[in-house]
Amino acid sequence: MSDLPLSVMPMSTDAAAPVGIFDSGIGGLSVLRHIHAALPQEHLLYFADSGYAPYGDKSELQIVARSLAIASFFVEQGVKALVVACNTATAAAIEAIRRQWPALLVVGIEPGLKPASVQSKSSIVGVLATRSTLSSARFVALREQIMAAGSTRFLSQPCVGLVEQIEKGELQSLATAALVDRYVLPLIAQGADTLVLGCTHYPFVRELIAASARQGGCLVPVVIDTGEAVTRQLMRLLDSTHLRYHGGRPPESLIAYTTASASSLSTALENLLQIPAQVKQIAGRTATAAPWFE
Repeated sequence: MSDLPLSVMPMSTDAAAPVGIFDSGIGGLSVLRHIHAALPQEHLLYFADSGYAPYGDKSELQIVARSLAIASFFVEQGVKALVVACNTATAAAIEAIRRQWPALLVVGIEPGLKPASVQSKSSIVGVLATRSTLSSARFVALREQIMAAGSTRFLSQPCVGLVEQIEKGELQSLATAALVDRYVLPLIAQGADTLVLGCTHYPFVRELIAASARQGGCLVPVVIDTGEAVTRQLMRLLDSTHLRYHGGRPPESLIAYTTASASSLSTALENLLQIPAQVKQIAGRTATAAPWFE
């Protein structure tokens, strides 16, 4: 994860201003839970673009346009920092966001290839991600950089359909388990002993992924997600710009927005995180329409 030079002044100098977090759907909740736990005093805004999910099968131009629209929405809300809690959006759009708002504190998320390469004993790492993430220039450059510095071999596995299963709340269904097996077992068969979760949705089926790896013969699989690393980066940026809020927890510590069903996002927040939140539906247009909000 890269960040802005510390000499750049943030857009908001109010420590009580909110932090914005967004994902194509509920996947970013896996990052939100770390941020909420580590920074309980912060006022958080979460945006689930579930009406446009998944991002993984969209073109880069579509993802960039959608991400800029959501970032613009957050800027209008006066955020002091923005977390792009989506691997696909980070790969496609984070540089465009930073060019559009150069003084905005922005934290992105990338697959944990470096820690995986350190922890793997076989030097073979499986990367589970969307097609868009795996084909992005950002991911390819990161992979090549790490491979050039060591002997790790990365096996890329696009997980078509897995985000949709998670968005539907099917975290333990037979269909989801079969899908996980289809993607994980070939990686273990090729010698991978470490699996990188290259999509923020995937931590919600982490147990299925680990069970599948064990079924394939990897008795102690290492499964890596980067939610904690993103949180540490956000904390460092807030501290370096003196923007971490040290007051009491705000009355509304979390407000969530969605371009799909408000009740579905409320259920996800309750079932996955046990975090109370005010949820608002945004009249986002459909995937075939212009990426703006009304």
